[in-house]
Amino acid sequence: MSLEEQLRQAGLELLGSCQKMSGRGPGLLQHSALLEDFTLAELDILGESMLLIRAKPGQVLIAEGDTGDWMLLLLSGTVDVTKATPPAADDPDAQAQLSRLGVVTEGAALGEMSMFDRELRYATCTAIDAVEAAVLSRSAVGRLIRQHPGVGAKLVVKITQLLAQRLRNTSNRLVRLLQKT
Repeated sequence: MSLEEQLRQAGLELLGSCQKMSGRGPGLLQHSALLEDFTLAELDILGESMLLIRAKPGQVLIAEGDTGDWMLLLLSGTVDVTKATPPAADDPDAQAQLSRLGVVTEGAALGEMSMFDRELRYATCTAIDAVEAAVLSRSAVGRLIRQHPGVGAKLVVKITQLLAQRLRNTSNRLVRLLQKT
């Protein structure tokens, strides 16, 4: 199934490509750790490789357990990121609980782990209010690396830095939790 078909099947409104991402204002560059080192020209090259989508409040952008080889860059709106906690094995009547991992806004990257490793989605991302997001597929990253090596390399380095920072933050939280026990 094509990326466009996946997005439509999820009920997301497909608005075309993200050409002229530089025109979205300086706030995007200022609020996005992923884009902070990009020039306006590089931002436009990246945008040409991305699809623009819109989601309504309450709509799921990424569902935990789904497959997907694409990521989102949040252009506007607010998204709730949750993880289902399995019920206790010794309680057959218990139901899974949702744990909030965070609330993210403009400039946040979502879904990049599955884009790279093709594993199932780790968490669910739900629009709290109206959302516009840019969708970048794994194949688009490959094309960027071939056609615009500087932009492609910069993108991969920035995503790697984001993942490393998230791992570091998670490890620090784990250490604090272990110290409390």
